[in-house]
Amino acid sequence: MQADAPRMCRFGRRWYLNNESWHPSVPPFGEMKCILCWCVSGETHCQRQECPPSACTSPATRDNPCCAKCR
Repeated sequence: MQADAPRMCRFGRRWYLNNESWHPSVPPFGEMKCILCWCVSGETHCQRQECPPSACTSPATRDNPCCAKCR
C-alpha cells in the first residue's frame, strides 16, 4: 500500500505545500497584505485580518495598514 503524498494547493499560477501560508497576489492590485491564505490538505483557505472596531472619529492606519487605530 502506498502512502498518500502531501497535498498541495494551487492559487493563481503558484503551488503551495500543505500547511504553507501566504498573502495572495491579485492583479492588478498586487499583494493583499491584509489577507492570509493557507493550504490544508489540498484546499486553499483565505481570511481577511480581523480588526477591532475603532472608537474614534478619525482613525489612522500608520502602524498597521490593515487596521485603523485612534491617534
